[in-house]
Amino acid sequence: MEEVTRILHLDMDAFFASVEQLDDPALRGKPVIVGKGDRGVVSAASYEARKFGVHSAMPVAHARRLCPGGVFVAGRMRRYAEVSRQVMAVLGEFSPLVEQASVDEAYLDVTGTVRLFGPPEELARKIQARVREATGLSCSVGVAPVKFLAKIASDFRKPGGVTVIEPGAVEAFLRDLPVGNIPGVGGKTLPRLASLGVKTCGDVLKYSREFWEGQLGEWGRVLHARARGIGSTEVVTHWEAKSSSAENTFEHDLADLEELKRWLLKQSERVGRDLRKHGWLGRTVTLKVKYADFKQITRSHTLSDPTDSDVVIFETASALLDKASLTKRVRLIGVGVSNFAKGQEQLSLLPPDAGKEKAGKLDRAVDAIRDKHGKAAVKRGRVFRGE
Repeated sequence: MEEVTRILHLDMDAFFASVEQLDDPALRGKPVIVGKGDRGVVSAASYEARKFGVHSAMPVAHARRLCPGGVFVAGRMRRYAEVSRQVMAVLGEFSPLVEQASVDEAYLDVTGTVRLFGPPEELARKIQARVREATGLSCSVGVAPVKFLAKIASDFRKPGGVTVIEPGAVEAFLRDLPVGNIPGVGGKTLPRLASLGVKTCGDVLKYSREFWEGQLGEWGRVLHARARGIGSTEVVTHWEAKSSSAENTFEHDLADLEELKRWLLKQSERVGRDLRKHGWLGRTVTLKVKYADFKQITRSHTLSDPTDSDVVIFETASALLDKASLTKRVRLIGVGVSNFAKGQEQLSLLPPDAGKEKAGKLDRAVDAIRDKHGKAAVKRGRVFRGE
């Protein structure tokens, strides 16, 4: 008899905030909000903070108004990544097919594991127990025949919940499910669906696939399929990064070009170090600028040769900033590198560029010092002069 495909989605509960409460017992039971400065956005909110209406992606200033008694912390990405690795290691004990979707969630293909770990709900409880044993944290789990349904299911009984959607129950589960629960249906699509009287997945099926393709193009076809419970079951165990970027939102809007460039230099160093750490070389450098009025521009330049050089990234981004001719004060600036080259940098028949080679050695020497002594151990002169 053919095995029923089962995809499990694990989602850590209020991950960043829960790690903060784990590491500092004085924060337990308190409304903890991970977000830096009044100009930034909330990265995570504990369940105590969510009772006040605080949620991720909300401006920190708004969160302070909603929850004046909240405990605001800056966040520690290195620590969150460490705990995330522990979680992923646990998941590897239950299936070799693990796809890390983000720092706090993952998919597992658990098809055919009943003899090893029991039925889906029992398996989910075992995973939850092991995650808590390894990290001290709780997670929610959804199990379904396809990935998008497993993700929806994991959100049903948070925190610490388990929801299993059996293949024969998919149609009934979807019939009254709000269409906004389908991944990909967001703020722009919902009003359009509402204007057509579509509030649930069952309402979607009142119209044909051809109708939805006419209304929403390719996404219309996907929407119709998902309303019928059709979706991907592929768990991708390895993925290739498509870009690396860094950005900062300022406490006060900036207008000074040199100060903005000092920020670009710091960001270029962060991006360059990330590229070298993973062995990536990128061709396209992108500048991102958000003005005080929240209007945003991006400017890109594609290099003739792929690079991981701090200096090349910075000089390219700096030139893009010069050409942007800023006319307003700046709230946020960032730089990214994408369009990664496959394999090693192309060999040239021309003599090696001594300056480029020297800059590469300097970048790696600085990386080694920072790895050993911390990122503040070495600073470039231009950055130092700006402090």
